[in-house]
Amino acid sequence: MGWADFWQEWRDHRFALSNLAGHVALLEGRSRALLAFLAGLLASLALPPVSALPVLALAIPLLVWLIDGASEGGFRRMMRAAFVIGWCFGFGYFLGGLWWLGAAFIIGGEQFVWLLPLGVIGLPAGLAFFPAFGVMIARMIWSASPLRFPALAFGLGASEWARAHWLTGFPWNGFGQVFADHLWLAQGAALVGAEGLGLLALLVFAAPASLGTDRHFTGRWLPPLLAVLILAGLAAHGAARLAPTGGVRPDLATLPLVPEVKIRIVQPNVAQEEKNRGGSGAEILQRYLDLSDRATGAHARGLADVTHLFWPEAAFPFVLDREPRAIEAITQALAPGGTILVTGSIRAEEAPETARRYRFYNSIQMLDREGLQATYDKVHLVPFGEYLPFESLLRGIGLQQFVRVLGGFSASERRRPLDIPGLPGSLPIICFETIFPHELAPAEGSRPVMVNVTNDAWFGPTSGPYQHLAQARLRAIEFGLPMIRAANSGISAVIDPYGRMVAQAPLGTIDVIDAPLPAPGQQTLYLETIWYSYATVMILLGAAGSLGFGLQRWNRGRHERADGLPARAKRPKS
Repeated sequence: MGWADFWQEWRDHRFALSNLAGHVALLEGRSRALLAFLAGLLASLALPPVSALPVLALAIPLLVWLIDGASEGGFRRMMRAAFVIGWCFGFGYFLGGLWWLGAAFIIGGEQFVWLLPLGVIGLPAGLAFFPAFGVMIARMIWSASPLRFPALAFGLGASEWARAHWLTGFPWNGFGQVFADHLWLAQGAALVGAEGLGLLALLVFAAPASLGTDRHFTGRWLPPLLAVLILAGLAAHGAARLAPTGGVRPDLATLPLVPEVKIRIVQPNVAQEEKNRGGSGAEILQRYLDLSDRATGAHARGLADVTHLFWPEAAFPFVLDREPRAIEAITQALAPGGTILVTGSIRAEEAPETARRYRFYNSIQMLDREGLQATYDKVHLVPFGEYLPFESLLRGIGLQQFVRVLGGFSASERRRPLDIPGLPGSLPIICFETIFPHELAPAEGSRPVMVNVTNDAWFGPTSGPYQHLAQARLRAIEFGLPMIRAANSGISAVIDPYGRMVAQAPLGTIDVIDAPLPAPGQQTLYLETIWYSYATVMILLGAAGSLGFGLQRWNRGRHERADGLPARAKRPKS
């Protein structure tokens, strides 16, 4: 059936849902691929900043009905059809969710513009292979019963796990991220993490597909009813978790705070072009100092009122620990009030054994009135952004990393804490590291404050910074820890252990945030179990999907025997 025939048949049958499901399942070739792509594109609207969660109740059932139709022919033909459906769905989903990456190729400079199609189209096309294999896994245990919904969640859940860990990992815009802006539902991350929420999202929003396919009343209505109950249970848990401290908006009168800590976050909104311009270092540093000492109220005294000052990632276009005058200017500004500064910076380390003579690190450094006191070096670097994989090969064809550091950054061998006086421990996180929950889990028994510095100016006023903030909010909920987030162009924020914004600065503005620091919350179930919670849900989904597949095969065999069909010949024993 072609696309025109599909549309005409749908109109002729007065948009009956059962007819829609049947026509979707009958699509083949390009029409099937196009609808899978459009379903993925529609699903991406559930991601921040749009966060239109209900669209999944149409996009995921369309995917289910398309997979229902991939049942003709032998095993290989079914797997090919499932692969195409999954790839097209994934391509639409990632294209709609990651189009903003193209801004980095423009802001990065003219030398990167020619790579724009690779970032905007090539990356989504590559990432789409993960859901392609996920749909293939689901199709292997597919059935005609509602138990195919757990099969879909299991298959795509397996592909999402692979995407988060293989090839350095890229767990951006996982299906669980659709809940980030819906705080009652997002509290489920404290139980099963964002990955577990993604499994629940797939299971819940696949359920309406039964309304168009199952003939029996129970099979048609039970899955949507269970889906509603799951969402209601998540919302009730979230409401109960948030209620004691103000609901969806934090109440500072009831929210526990770290005593005697006054935070100031500077959001300077320094354009990337300005950082790349030679000789701009002194001007940029002075801007930071002026903003840091700004009086934000009638009775404010600038830095004299601040205990902890935070500047964003790679704040200066120079190596801070190689610029004694810059350090002196900073310490003199900090001296009157005894304020502690935590700033992103570039750090250089001599490496005479290498051709470049130095190793450069993307770092967080802490300074007080005595100078530099502590450093954390980034562990998980951004491929192609901060370093070039297969460097000798790719440099030979003219490629280089986005950050203009000779040879790119080096990664720290292990994650180290950053001891910041006055805070109950700190968990330093630089930019991209926010999206890897398994790498960020604090040591057993410790309840630190997450300190995140980032520079999202690469992506301009697009969806990217909002999606990055959503990841940060989910980390706060998962671990039950507050986060201090300093972003160059936004969105800077103080986030409480429930993912609520205590204070924030709008995207693309020059701003200063003054806020108290929420105290760490109770240890979450997710932190106690980490990946075990995800594995448990995956096992249950896989078992349910396999049960449906097994029952279908058993019933088919029973009917064949009842109809007197010849049994399949058994292979003789060797």
